[in-house]
Amino acid sequence: MLAEIHEKLNTFLKGKGLRSTPQRNAIIDIIFESDDHFTADELWERIRKTNSKASRATVYRTLGLLVEANLLYEIDLGEDTKTYDPNFNDKPAHNHLICIDCGKVLEFEDNHLELLNDCLTRRMGFRPKSQSIRIEANCEELRTKGCCQNLIQARIAGKRLPKKR
Repeated sequence: MLAEIHEKLNTFLKGKGLRSTPQRNAIIDIIFESDDHFTADELWERIRKTNSKASRATVYRTLGLLVEANLLYEIDLGEDTKTYDPNFNDKPAHNHLICIDCGKVLEFEDNHLELLNDCLTRRMGFRPKSQSIRIEANCEELRTKGCCQNLIQARIAGKRLPKKR
């Protein structure tokens, strides 16, 4: 899949009169090595830990190019922060369940939701193109056990946590 991403981006870049660079390639490799959602700052922290000479500006420009090329999807998981989803192309009709306590994000797909989306949009004279549902909830672990391993791991990793409401 990574070779396909590089090939699609190179074609897109050539069409815009841009070129592929080692820094862009390193950023792409890091983004698509996992299916994890991330923010630009989280990606920058991951880049800094490698031997890449990519600057913060290159990270932001590359994210913009990947979104524009439809290789990366920008999603709203709340907190007024852009979050990026690297596996959108593999699963374009997936949704997100977000724990408002620990920030854990689960992706889910449901054929019933896709059917409902199709029926609703067609009834109103539209044709569905994409679907994204965000459900904010509390995970049961914190409520039932008094502590949440996901919350502990998020704090250790320095991940951003949801703001308390």
